[in-house]
Amino acid sequence: MRRYLFFVNQPYSYSILRPLQDEIRRRGDEAAWFVAGCSTAPLLPDERRLATVKEVMDYKADATFVPGDWVPYFFPGIKVEVFHGMARNKRGHSSEDDSDHYRIRGWFDLYCTHAMKDTAKFRELAQQYRHFAVSHTGWPKLDPLLSQPVRGQRPRSEGQLPVVFYASTFSRSVTSAPDLVEKIGELARSGRWKFIVTLHPKMDPGVVEQYRKLNGENLRFVESDEDLLPLLPQADVMLCDTSSIMFEFMFLDRPVVTFRTKMPGPYLIDVQNVEDVESALERAVGYPEELMNKTRALCDELHSFRDGQSSGRVLDAVEDFLLNRQSTLKSKPLNLLRKLKVRRRLRKELASMPSESS
Repeated sequence: MRRYLFFVNQPYSYSILRPLQDEIRRRGDEAAWFVAGCSTAPLLPDERRLATVKEVMDYKADATFVPGDWVPYFFPGIKVEVFHGMARNKRGHSSEDDSDHYRIRGWFDLYCTHAMKDTAKFRELAQQYRHFAVSHTGWPKLDPLLSQPVRGQRPRSEGQLPVVFYASTFSRSVTSAPDLVEKIGELARSGRWKFIVTLHPKMDPGVVEQYRKLNGENLRFVESDEDLLPLLPQADVMLCDTSSIMFEFMFLDRPVVTFRTKMPGPYLIDVQNVEDVESALERAVGYPEELMNKTRALCDELHSFRDGQSSGRVLDAVEDFLLNRQSTLKSKPLNLLRKLKVRRRLRKELASMPSESS
């Protein structure tokens, strides 16, 4: 029986890793969670938490799954990067290949990639570094969305208001949240739209409180540590900026409107002015054919699989690595300075854990 560990230090990690947990359990294996730096409140009663580093060391996982860019290197087992989002150049680097998505930090033994393009890039890097392997698996987080019985235009009865899912990232250079709070409140009060609103866990608390106060009949505010995946299918259209959640929503075969996005393209309706937001939403809920065709083409580029079985492929890749590939790789670099920083970061993040997780 295999033992697996989930390393979490951001609230969004829970929804990425839970499909993996479902598949692990289906196979009769074990999974446990180690949380550092964010709340453990989202953990469910039947989910096993390892609260200390000693408990992790005693658990002796065969593999640790990481949807972020760092992991305590001394944890037992191999370290598996499953990513917190799909490969897109969110921060305006000179090219997508220069983005943080492809930075090799020396922590991971296996990278589980999503599409042909990022797989090819990581395999080039694997040939260069020779201390990690790459498997083309797909992204576990999409399994529940791709298993949805209804994708495409959401059925609405006569008189039922269209629902907008609004999500915003936190970085001041790309977030739309401060600019749109008054407009979203106005549209919700108008009686023409319903909203589901969530903000990044690192969003300015003052901005978060402004949106919380909008909670009402036509606007539901969702805290950042809640699981968003069950909510996405409830929306007809997404309003966003440069948050990668918009790409997840597209896999429902539904349109996205953005406000001053840093990732423009024909698969979006992007607006520059607040007063143009409602007309863009009105266009989007009509599901224009050209827009939807471009959206589908982008989804094909971002993720190779539509079967909702990526979690199984990830576990198969780990098993293959453990049995056949691990012994063929060079040792990872010493990374002495980075390792010292990781130990300091782990101590700091454990010390700052919210009170409910102490």
